[in-house]
Amino acid sequence: MTDVLLGLLLVAPVLLVTGGPVSVKDHNGTTPLVIWHGMGDNCCNPLSMGAVKKMLEEDIPGIHVLSLMVGKNMIEDTENGFFKDVNEQVSMVCSQLGAQFLRAVAQRCPSPPMKTLISVGGQHQGVYGLPRCPGESSTVCDLIRKALNNGAYTELIQKHLVQAQYWHDPLNDDLYKKHSLFLADINQERVVNETYKKNLQLLEKFVMVKFLQDSMVDPVDSEWFGFLKSGQAKETETLQESVLYKEDRLGLAAMDAAGKLVFLATQGDHLQFTREWFSQNLLPYLR
Repeated sequence: MTDVLLGLLLVAPVLLVTGGPVSVKDHNGTTPLVIWHGMGDNCCNPLSMGAVKKMLEEDIPGIHVLSLMVGKNMIEDTENGFFKDVNEQVSMVCSQLGAQFLRAVAQRCPSPPMKTLISVGGQHQGVYGLPRCPGESSTVCDLIRKALNNGAYTELIQKHLVQAQYWHDPLNDDLYKKHSLFLADINQERVVNETYKKNLQLLEKFVMVKFLQDSMVDPVDSEWFGFLKSGQAKETETLQESVLYKEDRLGLAAMDAAGKLVFLATQGDHLQFTREWFSQNLLPYLR
């Protein structure tokens, strides 16, 4: 029997979350679930990923939940979440499975097939801001952003700082497209990889959750695949207004037309949701 994965993407202010190794469907027919946070939040933290795993196992009896560990232990997992090349992390996850993070896994490693991908606060178009920075008008925020711009696209920083791998500078679009090792690749910014496009469209559902008061992800529109319009840092555009969608470089327009894209929004800051909201809005896609 072909293995199938449900992917739950719990993304920090950087990138995605995804799965792990599975053998066969559980005896009760429940699809195995893989969860991945990354960005320094290890696989088994009882206050975050450990709590999510426990909640899922309580709410879906008999489900097999794998919380991914990138490394040999929790310390390595935490360190790798900050400093390990995301492309290497995705390759490690693909190996574990037998085959932004979870979405990259869906695009690059279609075996075993992923059934549903749920991105909870994931920045699919990257970020151009700092976690909990007090607004666009802050001089300090602007200075730090410019400092990051000066080094974000150097090879050393790109390969060894996860945050830089999803830094998306709309004022230097050519620089971003040329030197972004991870994000520009999975978002088809340089060339269209037809395999990425075909594999992503194998998903039955791609669910994206936006936190309306998110202070970690800037711009928050990235959680729904939107971003700042190229050449400036004020106005944003939706996924449907973007070149990515209009040229259907990733297959998202086709998925949207087929009813495979789901856009959910909730009040609150990054990853701040109640168990009731989770049960009402996300559990139906996990059963």
